Amino acid sequence: MLTIKQLTQAVGQGITPRMVRHYHQIGLLPSPTRSNSNYRLYSEADVQCLRRIVALKQQGFQLSHIGQMLSDQAASNRADALLPQFQKQYQTVLQQLIKLRQTAMALEGLLGRDRACQSTQAAAIAQLRLLETETQAAQSISEALWAHLDAATADHPENFSEALQCLLPDLSQRPEIEVDVLSHLVLACGDVSLAAFAKFSSDAIKAARESLQASCTVVGDVPAVTNTLDQTRLTHLGCRWTTLIDNPHIHDAADAEHTFWQKPDWQDRLMPLIEGNIWVIGYAPSVLMKLCAAIAQHEHRPALIIGLPIGFSHAPAAKRQLMQLDVPYITVEGTLGGGLLAAVVLNRLAASLIEKPDCHCYLQGK
Repeated sequence: MLTIKQLTQAVGQGITPRMVRHYHQIGLLPSPTRSNSNYRLYSEADVQCLRRIVALKQQGFQLSHIGQMLSDQAASNRADALLPQFQKQYQTVLQQLIKLRQTAMALEGLLGRDRACQSTQAAAIAQLRLLETETQAAQSISEALWAHLDAATADHPENFSEALQCLLPDLSQRPEIEVDVLSHLVLACGDVSLAAFAKFSSDAIKAARESLQASCTVVGDVPAVTNTLDQTRLTHLGCRWTTLIDNPHIHDAADAEHTFWQKPDWQDRLMPLIEGNIWVIGYAPSVLMKLCAAIAQHEHRPALIIGLPIGFSHAPAAKRQLMQLDVPYITVEGTLGGGLLAAVVLNRLAASLIEKPDCHCYLQGK
């Protein structure tokens, strides 16, 4: 049995005895047994219960929701007992994200303006200073103010470089080539937050440049990816390209998944294409999963995996598997991805090799 201090030490995560006593008061934790000296004593079951409370709280659940969820879990051993609560919480978080995205879009509309729009931007900012907070300011921009701001956009082309300088997070510690890839990814999808979720293994750029210089083969998961590759630059580098699921009728991630599973021939074709090649996966998460499994089980080693499949459960799982392998990779955490983004990564790596063949920025700090 543990004392309340030992309980908090076992759980960690900033839990204090005062918080534990509060959870007792509101019924989240059951009343503990008492020692002869009237000290609270806790079992391993109490440790696990408190860990569940902490984990749910970290996911953004309110204490009232957590209490209901724990009650539902106690009443049923079915795996779907908590699904309604998770769905409710997801919708709440989604609404918060939508509001934050609206605020971000408004701020992007201001901060992303180039110097040619500075006069109208200055006027807008002067009006915004009269409002209480930046968030309120962004949400309170009137249609008339936007019309005033947008009037200048017809006078000149948009300067994407200046906009990215204002909007991207500090990338000064990242290699120049990596920053170039990230910038083009953001331009391809219009979501600046993607830069925070993009992950490069420490040897990704080096492996890409060496394998492209050695005229490797680039393998796309579906024709839509292969057809988006910069085949002119790949030809210049002496590289070849091929498609794993060479079915021209695939139009989306769902088609790619079903086709890959319906015909084992596609899975059999994967193995001989692994060694020494660059893989560009932008649609089927199962292709990335099978590729990761083959690498782990058979010790095949691709030159580089650009893994950006689309999906809401399999794709994030496949990306996590990829990042655990000892192979060069570039990916984007979570559900973000797609064939265009995957191709953009490969295309920018090829372009940087041709444009800056002697660049060694990726070796800094190694």
